[in-house]
Amino acid sequence: MRAAQTTRTLWALRDDGPASRALGRMAAGRLPPLPAALLAAAATGFLLTLRADGGPVPAFFAPVVVLLLTGPSAAHPHSGRLDWLAPPIYRGIEYGYLAVLGFAHSVSAPLVYVLIAVLALHHYDTMCRVRRGARPQEWVVLAGLGWEGRTLLVALAGLSGFLPFAYAALAAYVGVLFGSECVLTWARRGRDIGVIIDLERGKA
Repeated sequence: MRAAQTTRTLWALRDDGPASRALGRMAAGRLPPLPAALLAAAATGFLLTLRADGGPVPAFFAPVVVLLLTGPSAAHPHSGRLDWLAPPIYRGIEYGYLAVLGFAHSVSAPLVYVLIAVLALHHYDTMCRVRRGARPQEWVVLAGLGWEGRTLLVALAGLSGFLPFAYAALAAYVGVLFGSECVLTWARRGRDIGVIIDLERGKA
């Protein structure tokens, strides 16, 4: 039971989207997450350092490489001693990629900061929920595209020449999605707690 709860917690903290989950189902949980996460981090850092040399910017292809490396591990039970390190590595990949790519391609610094801040608040909210025995609603996770989906969207926009617009649109979208759902959920939980307290007082 404890192992199953740990697995569900780490799956929630991974913040995988539909693409990673599909690859995870195909791999049937056989790929361990930590080696995949470390390889993905190394590949992302390497591609971010490469120059375009007249062709497409290599960094724009990093999310595809990351998805192929990490997606098949999405369904793994994360039962290894160090598998809990995978989610924070994914956070580092996502935040680092968005920051380095944005600054390297002249995206407005406030836009970069706002997007990363919104995502950080979303992940903090997720952590708070799982510590209280709850998980984010499934539809919100899927609508949020997952960490791999968001980086893929930004990379596609970069290849199309719409990188600043993508940062602004993505920040607005996830801000409204995660922010409104977070406020409604915690407000609802607060009302439920208030009802429980009233019932306990009535019994007393």
